[in-house]
Amino acid sequence: MSTCVPLPDSLPASARVPASRRTRKPRVQPTPDPLPILHKYFDALFHAHGEQHWWPARTPFEVIVGAILVQNTAWTNAERAITNLRAVRLLTAAALEKVSLAKLARLIRPSGYFRQKARKLKAFVHFLRTSYRGSLAAMFRTPTNDLRQQLLRVHGIGPETADSILLYAGNHPVFVVDAYTRRILNRHGLTHGKESYEGVRGLFEQSLPKDAKLFNEYHALIVRTGKHHCQRRVAICSNCALRPLLPRRVEGSR
Repeated sequence: MSTCVPLPDSLPASARVPASRRTRKPRVQPTPDPLPILHKYFDALFHAHGEQHWWPARTPFEVIVGAILVQNTAWTNAERAITNLRAVRLLTAAALEKVSLAKLARLIRPSGYFRQKARKLKAFVHFLRTSYRGSLAAMFRTPTNDLRQQLLRVHGIGPETADSILLYAGNHPVFVVDAYTRRILNRHGLTHGKESYEGVRGLFEQSLPKDAKLFNEYHALIVRTGKHHCQRRVAICSNCALRPLLPRRVEGSR
């Protein structure tokens, strides 16, 4: 983004507790509302890293293919499979529908679970042709909630994949929740680890302006942080932009 979306730094005055009600401290402190802090997380990440220019793809259709191929694997593996498809000119809906399932599976083998993913790609291009005559433009003109429900009914497309397609290929304002998002929120005490996908997605969409560019940038910054700092086995907090926002009980990480 060329400019940062202005976000509130604090709750409005109307939401503050009147002084007359602050005379006695409650015995049990309530869990802080996680929504306002999400503004500060974005500001910290964007100030430290700037624009991420994410998602890495040449066309909207390639974004969709990548969103399916990256399931349960690293992006580098999905990228190798996409390179194979590009080399034989199969990165169009019409071409993918015509190619045999066996050949498609061989080409995307680097992405892992290649037989299942070949069927998922076939299912999507079949959906695109039968529902929208093969037109991505027509598909993305569908209202966000309606299209999301349609995508979730396609074989192999779950919430994260559907939201990746909507946001990164269609510029619809939905927030993508992935393993990095959950890990960061859990380690910072903003979630407890048992929230549903929709619950975590709601934290962001209810807290932030519904802006596709903002959601795009925020998720990309989370991916960067998850890869380089908030890793699965260890949290490398020493030079992480989110360290000042880390709860004290977690301090001491590398």
